[in-house]
Amino acid sequence: MSALYVAAILARDLRAARREIEAYPDEADLWRTPEGIANPAGVLARHLAGNIRHFIGAVLGGGGFQRDRESEFGARDVSRAEILAELDRAVADVERVVPVLPQELLDANYPMPLGKMTVNTMDFLLHLSSHLGYHLGQIDYHRRIVTRMGDTVNAAAIPELASARKME
Repeated sequence: MSALYVAAILARDLRAARREIEAYPDEADLWRTPEGIANPAGVLARHLAGNIRHFIGAVLGGGGFQRDRESEFGARDVSRAEILAELDRAVADVERVVPVLPQELLDANYPMPLGKMTVNTMDFLLHLSSHLGYHLGQIDYHRRIVTRMGDTVNAAAIPELASARKME
């Protein structure tokens, strides 16, 4: 499997998370926590950006990002503009790092232990993609619940896949 395909899906889903955050008519709704919802969209979006920037941008790409996971979950009322900027930086990390990862690294163990386990790098990239999709769905449902708007942001856009070509 080509890292190019994984990079395209990660970038697509981060852009979809960005569109979800933009789709909230009232910025304060990003932080509302209806009964039964532990993490509002603002928390989830910041968590996704921090997760990708750490595991891809910093660990695989050698970037200088320092993750503050506690702040991802604890901070409230971060501005929409800052959340969007964090997501944009995560997209930039994905596009800078993942497409150029050498096959030897993709076939090897991820460079750091994960929960006292070792895993293959490509396997972990696929895990990160699944994790991103899981939380993207949570953001979508959060937005629909708190805004009572059922419109879509076209999150799983086929044209954004690396192999997508128009048929003639």
